[in-house]
Amino acid sequence: MPTLPNFQLLRPLKASDAVALRGQNPASRFLAGGTDLMPNIRHGLATPDVLIDLGNISELREMREADSTLRIGAGVTLATIANDPRVVARLPALAQAAVCVAGPTHRTMATLGGNLCLDTRCQYYNQSEPWREGIQYCMKLDGDTCRVAKKSKRCWAAFSGDVAPALMVLGAQVDILGPTGLRRIPIQSLYRDDGMNWLTLTADELLVAISVPFDDTRTSAYQKLRTRGSIDFAIAGVAVSLRRDRDAILDLRVACTGVSSAPFLIDGLQELSGKNLDEAGRTTIAARIEDACRPMKTTLTDVLYRHDVIPVLTLRLLQGLWERV
Repeated sequence: MPTLPNFQLLRPLKASDAVALRGQNPASRFLAGGTDLMPNIRHGLATPDVLIDLGNISELREMREADSTLRIGAGVTLATIANDPRVVARLPALAQAAVCVAGPTHRTMATLGGNLCLDTRCQYYNQSEPWREGIQYCMKLDGDTCRVAKKSKRCWAAFSGDVAPALMVLGAQVDILGPTGLRRIPIQSLYRDDGMNWLTLTADELLVAISVPFDDTRTSAYQKLRTRGSIDFAIAGVAVSLRRDRDAILDLRVACTGVSSAPFLIDGLQELSGKNLDEAGRTTIAARIEDACRPMKTTLTDVLYRHDVIPVLTLRLLQGLWERV
């Protein structure tokens, strides 16, 4: 196991102090649960001189309900979210996504904010230093060529966080704190489709909380595909939320992860509003998903398999939600 390099550890007590420290130390990184960042540091994928530990900031660990909205601090652990009765009963896709992340011990440390800001992954990037040196590195770190698409001018490393697509279909918003104050954006605006620059956060901004509306007219679910039944990152993941009135779809949202450099909502599903979930509806849903999903060879799994499995996962989840409503 590679050893950790030397670094300075700072422990602020307030989110505003953490942001100030980040501005004073441009080479620093925020440290939450550390389940993604620390292994990356060990393997030389990240080399911060300073780590800003967020574990002592109580406001990041708050979880409160107000005005039919659940506000979850970015430092709340995934285990807490997965076991919260309000989340399990009223935001099931979020509970299911949280419990899908890694293993039980990881979830007691891993945080909501950490999973939302998870580093993008690729079979050419997430390797040891000697392995990466042997292929002359890649565009994401120390190289100038994307090994997935050698003529590409961008990196195709994939985002594989589980909770982001669940929060997208639930209509969540995120609070971001920077030097000039707080701003709130829809969660889908947190991402861009670029493996090297996948977050829209500026260098001195901190994700502090996520607000999720309670909508008891909507039901939801999440499912992921992975190589092993636990531990592994998503090869492909799907979140679905549904509002139904008798035999008609009122609103349908589908979001995907693991198949692109950013999690994303599927466009074009509004045309199903007022229609039945019949064969024509299923065909439309599958077509919209196939148009939107263009996975690249970022894992050992076949690209066509990942492309084809997303509509299958979606229709399976949707049928289950349709029958339960």
